[in-house]
Amino acid sequence: MGSVSENVVETPAVEWLTMPDLVEALDLPLGRVRRLIDEHYLVGSRRTGVFAVPAAFVVDGQPLSSLRGTIIVLQDAGFTDDELIDWLFEEEESLGRSPIAALLAGHKSAVRRLARTLA
Repeated sequence: MGSVSENVVETPAVEWLTMPDLVEALDLPLGRVRRLIDEHYLVGSRRTGVFAVPAAFVVDGQPLSSLRGTIIVLQDAGFTDDELIDWLFEEEESLGRSPIAALLAGHKSAVRRLARTLA
């Protein structure tokens, strides 16, 4: 939950959930939501002025199950939270879509394989 880096590209198509939104969407107390972030089940940014998480990271009232391992791979590759969010939403030619779209479609192995090449 660091500061916004200068090279972050604003992704206008991303819908953001603030902490109160996350508490409601996940139907969990604030402390548990914070733990999900601390344990890399979710990742967010302060680029909108307040800390928020992309709405695409929450599916059916739960953190996207394939997201945690992908976050960890990208962090291990040296990505900041802002950079990894941007990478997840950018179109990726080798996937034929954005990495987040591939994760939502159940293609976590292809996304993680690509993420590992970024280290």
